[in-house]
Amino acid sequence: MSEPRILAVDTALGACSAAVTQGERVLASRHVAMERGHAEALAPMVEAVMAETGLAFAGLDKLAVTTGPGTFTGQRVGLAFMRGLHVALGKPLVGVTTLAAMAEQARSEAGVEQAAAVHDAKRGEVYLEAVARPAAVGQTLSARLLRFEEAVTLLQGIGDLVLAGTAAARMAEALNGVGALNIVAPDAVWVARLAAELESTSVPRPLYLRAPDAKLPTRR
Repeated sequence: MSEPRILAVDTALGACSAAVTQGERVLASRHVAMERGHAEALAPMVEAVMAETGLAFAGLDKLAVTTGPGTFTGQRVGLAFMRGLHVALGKPLVGVTTLAAMAEQARSEAGVEQAAAVHDAKRGEVYLEAVARPAAVGQTLSARLLRFEEAVTLLQGIGDLVLAGTAAARMAEALNGVGALNIVAPDAVWVARLAAELESTSVPRPLYLRAPDAKLPTRR
């Protein structure tokens, strides 16, 4: 059986990216740093990578998208777009966290078995997730929101690893020289590679690790 052809996108943080992969092969990819404008950039970017592959959308086997954590608007742009393709094409859609994609890229590029994404969440807090390959050799941590000091304590118990995310350099200093790579937003290539290992069980939803600041008025 041939390896699945996967279209993946990310708009959740400070970049917009799209990629088509088949196994370890990257058939086409785009990655542009941007703080805003994801909604306008995504569709043309997807059209460009699909045109480069020469594939029709019907020739895809799976779709993938980042679920968060990320900006409120950015998360929803990618999810809405890929949900639309999911319905139109009838292809399975899987969600991957932004943190897992960044950590997996760092782990692979550094050639190590363990990595963590540590992303600044403001207010003295960070978003944290850790991956290990194979899982049995190290400790994995699901995506969570922690005080920076709590994250330091948690990562001190993991052992050798490499870091990604906007808080990676600060965390590396706190952990006395642990390596950090300049990966501050997910790349859709790594979203696709993680998605290749996942099954679609339900339509992905936004991942919010912090309750929204705005509250609906209560009825008196």
